[in-house]
Amino acid sequence: MEKRFAEITARKAEIKALLEGEGQIDLNAIETELEALGAEEAELRKKAEIVHKINEKEVGTKEIKKPEEEMRKMEKGFESMEYRQAFMDYVKTGRMGEELRAVTTTADAGAVIPTVVMDRIVEKMENVGHILPLVTRTNYASGLAIPVSSVKPVATWVAEGATSTVQSKAVGSVVFAAYKLRCAVGITLELETMSIAAFETAIVNNIAEAMTKALEAAILLGTGTGQPKGILTETAPAGQSVDVTAINYEALIDAESALPAAYETESVYLMTKKTFMAFVGMVDTDGQPIARVNYGIGGAPERVLLGRKVIINDYMTSFDAAATGDVFAAIFRLEDYVLNAAYNVTLKQYEDNLTEDIVRKAIMLADGKAVDTNSLVLLKKA
Repeated sequence: MEKRFAEITARKAEIKALLEGEGQIDLNAIETELEALGAEEAELRKKAEIVHKINEKEVGTKEIKKPEEEMRKMEKGFESMEYRQAFMDYVKTGRMGEELRAVTTTADAGAVIPTVVMDRIVEKMENVGHILPLVTRTNYASGLAIPVSSVKPVATWVAEGATSTVQSKAVGSVVFAAYKLRCAVGITLELETMSIAAFETAIVNNIAEAMTKALEAAILLGTGTGQPKGILTETAPAGQSVDVTAINYEALIDAESALPAAYETESVYLMTKKTFMAFVGMVDTDGQPIARVNYGIGGAPERVLLGRKVIINDYMTSFDAAATGDVFAAIFRLEDYVLNAAYNVTLKQYEDNLTEDIVRKAIMLADGKAVDTNSLVLLKKA
């Protein structure tokens, strides 16, 4: 083909020389010959373009594949990128190649949904984190002492020139220790190397939730031995322990009557949701509900009993399940409970040399006590 191109070019040069010369030539014959040469040259060029395209395709198939293409090639079955793309096309157009369809015994089989794992772990939800934000939080080293006085001086009216008795003010203190709260979660090395991001996030969230749950349980029910002292394990002041025989209006009146007027502000009810719903079901003689539940803009219930806010929790015992003498509800000003963290929650990770397990642990040193129990009203099952 290249040789013929050269011959045509040479012949055109000869014809050009003849036309520029002084000799006699047949112009019609020259014109006819040039047209034939031009047609042949155009055909040769078209052939050359086709050959060039064929060569480009052959070179393209021999190129080194990109890493992501190699990864897609390694994927098998319904997890392959090829199938997932084909499935998307199937959803949009309803068409899918036979080689990618499911292996079934029916002729009208559709497509199998690609096996793609969503980065989320679904777990049972728990009611935590409602009490911890309401108590007083401090961060001092162990041995924190908070001065407490139960006696206040009294002013008296005196006559002209007379004096009054000098009164002494006794001051005690509430001392905080440092109890260790620990939560550790271990996973095997094999799983660690294959784990997805959702799995890692779930572990951290589980540890945080476990620490919060332990702290809130101790705030309410802690024994004070090896753990913080709970609100409900404190001794209520005289006259502030109410025996309840049934969930009724009189029980609420007795509880509110036992609360000193000085502690009206910010004192809340503490009870389970089941106990609260028993109060919600009460009506007065006119059929109006005693309790009131408002639904705010955010859709979250605002629970109230006789105008007092209710904080529900899952740590206490409901009235129906409580034994005689058990506390099933209480009134308390939560800001009077102090939770001191001598060592804040710290998350660490290490490898167990014996099992090669990857262990994540959270450690905290804390203690908590009610520094003022005068707002405490205990409702006990009679």
